[in-house]
Amino acid sequence: MIWSALDLQFLDLCMPLRLSQRWQSRQLIAASSLILLVACAEKPTAADALPLAPAQPAATVSPPSVPGDATPDNSTDLQPLQTFDQWQAGFRQQALQGGITASTFDRAFLGVTPDLDVIKADRSQPEFTRPVWEYLEGALSPVRVRKGKALLEQNAELLARIEQRYGVDRQVLVSVWGMESNFGQFQGNKSVIRSLATLAYEGRRPSFAQAQLLAALQILQNGDIQPDAMRGSWAGAMGQTQFIPTTYNTHAVDFDGDGRRDIWNSTADALASTAHYLQSSGWQKGQPWGFEVQLAPDFDFWLADGVQRKTVNEWLQLGVTLPTGTRLPGGSGQLSAALLLPAGARGPAFLVLDNFRAILKYNNSSSYALAVSLLGDRFSNWGYIAGAWPKEDLPLSRSERIELQELLNTSGHDAGNPDGIIGANTRKAIRNAQHALGWPADGYPTHKLLESLRQR
Repeated sequence: MIWSALDLQFLDLCMPLRLSQRWQSRQLIAASSLILLVACAEKPTAADALPLAPAQPAATVSPPSVPGDATPDNSTDLQPLQTFDQWQAGFRQQALQGGITASTFDRAFLGVTPDLDVIKADRSQPEFTRPVWEYLEGALSPVRVRKGKALLEQNAELLARIEQRYGVDRQVLVSVWGMESNFGQFQGNKSVIRSLATLAYEGRRPSFAQAQLLAALQILQNGDIQPDAMRGSWAGAMGQTQFIPTTYNTHAVDFDGDGRRDIWNSTADALASTAHYLQSSGWQKGQPWGFEVQLAPDFDFWLADGVQRKTVNEWLQLGVTLPTGTRLPGGSGQLSAALLLPAGARGPAFLVLDNFRAILKYNNSSSYALAVSLLGDRFSNWGYIAGAWPKEDLPLSRSERIELQELLNTSGHDAGNPDGIIGANTRKAIRNAQHALGWPADGYPTHKLLESLRQR
């Protein structure tokens, strides 16, 4: 899976910040083999994209569209059980046992020290998130749309060859390119080796970081890039379409034929690598990602849990309709779809198909996948949303989400551990609470629900 820096930051919020657990984790990791580390690293990249329940709006975002507000944990003075040099010596031994040559390791780690900015970013806890409509507004800016259209024309021959080779539509490739790095302009300027070494030594997910660091060393050993040119985000995402190192090793391709897989400087390699990843994720050429629909006020919102999949025709039989003046995309009636409500029952609704799931495997955020899909449509002068966003319903802050989970648990609705992450258990608990109140059970967290639970 490919994650941008802020995507990783949000996904990391589900990991506890207890120092004692972090120390215990490091002690266990020291005894782990590299094989186990790689296995651990691949767990987050296994397309755990389903169920397609609506994500907390814009909680997962891709720069430069949404910078996000953050409340940092200022405990950067906490010290691990070992020095960085001691950790590096232990990891060097593991890397050499895993096939990395001494010269590769020593060249990569020359002058490397922990990066305090990476530690601070890793421990940041976003308190507020932008609502999905603001996220989409930034992602679908007129400037980005115009730039994408120009690049589609400018790279028409290249994109045609990539389409022919991988069967992935050019619009989605350029859309991902725009979302991940503003078409290559913002790839991150941190040393990938230093960032990953810092996270492996001091971060909250050291096993994942160590496996990514090993993969980055393998990239250097293969000669695709030099250490000083391997730049990326603070979390180790690299290149024009922000691959993490393990994904690079499995899906990056040399499409320009120069003997190197260069996703930093070669547009051909970056876009073809992205196409290879989406192809592996199940992309179906020529099929729509989905489309906007409308729901009657008495629609059974239990069906919009993101898990239930039906054919498009079956959804239409259940009362899902198309906006006035639109038609069902040709041949889509028998395609499997889920119902997506990114802002709950009061906002726009979408039937999302298998290509939407392929985008989720790239970045497991429904807001991100919707932005990529709509941006690709905008390149063809459509993809405008007919439904109105409930702009008076601002997203809950992180502390409010934690309080909501606590109140749901107190009310007998099992929301799981109060961590501020609106996951499957919390959404199910919200649905149960909404149903008990006689409200549409859309699973969407609102201030209205929080206030109702507070008054009980």
